[in-house]
Amino acid sequence: MEESGWSLPPPSPPPSPSGLKLAAVALVSAFLGGLAAVYLSPLVPLPRRAPAPDARPAPRLEVQPVPPAVGGAPAVAVAEKVGPAVVGVASIEVLRDLFGGRLGRQTGSGSGVIFDPSGYIVTNYHVVEGADRLVVVLAGGERLEAELVGVDPPTDLAVLRVRAGRDLPSAVFGDSDQVRVGEVAIAIGNPLGLEFQRSVTVGVVSGIRSFLYGQSQEMERVTQLIQTDAAINPGNSGGALVNAAGQVIGINTFKVGELAVEGMGFAIPSNTVRRVVDDLVRYGRVRRAYMGVVFMEAAQAREVLGARVDQGLLLATVEVGQPAHAAGLRQGDVILEMDGTPVDRTLEAIRILEERRPGDRVRVRYRRGQEVRETVVTLGERPSR
Repeated sequence: MEESGWSLPPPSPPPSPSGLKLAAVALVSAFLGGLAAVYLSPLVPLPRRAPAPDARPAPRLEVQPVPPAVGGAPAVAVAEKVGPAVVGVASIEVLRDLFGGRLGRQTGSGSGVIFDPSGYIVTNYHVVEGADRLVVVLAGGERLEAELVGVDPPTDLAVLRVRAGRDLPSAVFGDSDQVRVGEVAIAIGNPLGLEFQRSVTVGVVSGIRSFLYGQSQEMERVTQLIQTDAAINPGNSGGALVNAAGQVIGINTFKVGELAVEGMGFAIPSNTVRRVVDDLVRYGRVRRAYMGVVFMEAAQAREVLGARVDQGLLLATVEVGQPAHAAGLRQGDVILEMDGTPVDRTLEAIRILEERRPGDRVRVRYRRGQEVRETVVTLGERPSR
């Protein structure tokens, strides 16, 4: 057979047993050396690469002084101005033990606002309701016995007085009729007890709401409340709702506490507070204007009585001897205007009366049959019932 010019290399001799041992030792040594490098490398300083000339320094969080414009924000100035005039109010129930001794037990707490340096304080009626004793805690922690000057459950307001022997810091009240939806509203009070006294929460005026309530129309009232999303919690009742100028525009009264509702607190407008407080200090009660009538809106008059009334308020009842009757108004007359303001809803008529005082005169335009007439009603005082 002729050779092809190339041939396979001779086979390698099989490795000897001693060569296999040397190879295995080498592999194990390399593996262990790798593990040692992994675990010991943090302990061995490595050469650090010099930063490039244009490299940025490591990031750093810096704290800078607060600018005066921020430190003097409205809430800060308001808290410093109004806070000293906001007090804690604790209601005490007096109990007697088996030996005739008297024991005091605190049954509730709320807030109040000093409105006169001589020690007059406005708070909520529900804060003082049922109390045997009342204790006021001033801003510095001083505790003073308080006397109850007067209460007005329909508006949830009450007036207290403490005698400190000196002038106390008092708050300035603003005109709530000028409050605008969306403006800053700051609540100051004592939520959840005196340990959180003069807490400050900030929000806005969310709305101005009118509510009509009462057991019967003769006792119905219209109350207007300021709605805010500034946090109001139990204990804030009776505290101040303040505008950015440091004026009290309302007295906090309640919040909607349903689980699905957040940020719906309400305050009694300062103008309502002023009228009620003036009467409570002067008379010990609130004197409200009274006509002696029961109104019925046109839709209800058509449905219930079949009356042909398209506008105005039907007089369903006119009390004999009361102001409306004395002015010539009679059952079945339809009130069209009161002091030049058209009235088609009971709420509108009652609001007008709420703004008047006993003895005020109200011009009434009304229709009797097909004839339109006018009269003047001199308002009386609503009887206490």
